[in-house]
Amino acid sequence: MNDYSRYVPNVHFEQIPIKHLVSNQEYQRNLSVRHIEHAAANFDLCQINPVKVSRRNNVNYVFNGQHTIEIVALISGSRETPVWCMIYDDLEYEREADIFANQQKFVKPLLPYEIFMANIEAGSDKQLIIRDLAESYHLKISAKPGPCHICAVATLESIHDRYGFHVLDRVLRLAVGTWEGAAQSLSANMLNGIARLVSAYGDLLKEDLFQEKLSRLSIRELVRTANERRAGSLGFAEAMLICYNKKTQINALTWDRLYAAKRPPRADDGAS
Repeated sequence: MNDYSRYVPNVHFEQIPIKHLVSNQEYQRNLSVRHIEHAAANFDLCQINPVKVSRRNNVNYVFNGQHTIEIVALISGSRETPVWCMIYDDLEYEREADIFANQQKFVKPLLPYEIFMANIEAGSDKQLIIRDLAESYHLKISAKPGPCHICAVATLESIHDRYGFHVLDRVLRLAVGTWEGAAQSLSANMLNGIARLVSAYGDLLKEDLFQEKLSRLSIRELVRTANERRAGSLGFAEAMLICYNKKTQINALTWDRLYAAKRPPRADDGAS
């Protein structure tokens, strides 16, 4: 008969009131009040994991789940509230610290694409809206790069959250209308760079002029110019602005708006 005991932790489960749990061991990280408040504001009972507890000398030491217990305490308004605990008996302090230090070492984190698609399956409004918007431009949310494939799903969500649906819509329209779905045109830096321009200049940014001028510039040259100016999406925004303003007098966009934009300007603000 096979012995599987070495593959199964020797633990038992109990519901223990939070006030009877100790989580001040030296090896633990400092509590993040911001994380606790954010998680409490988005509380989902099904996301609560059992707290890992080492019971030494009849004291319940938490070595995984210190934020969990604070979130539950905040939501319930009481440290009398019990939480499910996975209890290890008679672990040495050093072993607790070792488990804490290495608990995430071999855990494969979810990729943004995997999270996005799981939210699609869950019927999340935001992800469904973003997917439908991308598909309206004949783009595909994908884990693999290719023509008309968007791998930068975290960027799509970030633009949607920061600037709103209509800015994201305009960003995709400009990208597709200019480069016709070329893979590099849908990178995170490119999309964020366009979003910076759309947010900074609003209706002052003429879409037909943008597409006409930027389509003449190869993406490779645009990327090179962007990298020469500065890292990240701001370098891409600057490179696109240089091309947009080239040999333009009437519709030239002033640089100060790119660095100081707090709101999309109205068309009647003027570009001077």
